[in-house]
Amino acid sequence: MSLEAQIMTDLKSAMKAKDRVALESLRAIKTAILNEKTAAGASEMSEADEMKILTKLRKQRVESATIFRAQNRADLAEPEEAQLAIIERYLPEMLSESEIEAKVAEIIAAVGAASMADMGKVMGQATAAMAGQADGKVISGFVRKLLA
Repeated sequence: MSLEAQIMTDLKSAMKAKDRVALESLRAIKTAILNEKTAAGASEMSEADEMKILTKLRKQRVESATIFRAQNRADLAEPEEAQLAIIERYLPEMLSESEIEAKVAEIIAAVGAASMADMGKVMGQATAAMAGQADGKVISGFVRKLLA
């Protein structure tokens, strides 16, 4: 079942259950998918495209919650964190830092990278291999560390 079909099914269930948080989260995902599908020049959505959308939504919720917590606004941070939990249901499980470092080391060996000049090659492969499972900043940090 595609992500869009799964979201529609879960959206109906959330409506029946009168779950406001899930409803808001699922509507946000549905809207993001529809916006991507109707964008100029858009073609058929792949699973990788769907993961990018979900990753973007997760990142937005994390950043918002962090800002609200820093400003002592728990009343605004809690709904963001609740929506984050709903969005994360549709993403693959996040990799631990040791798993990310091991995968980056494998990719560096496979590409044959030896210096920071090869960072672009490694980052391209690493972000594709760990799409939705690791944050780009974390991957970048390990690539820099291992190539230095």
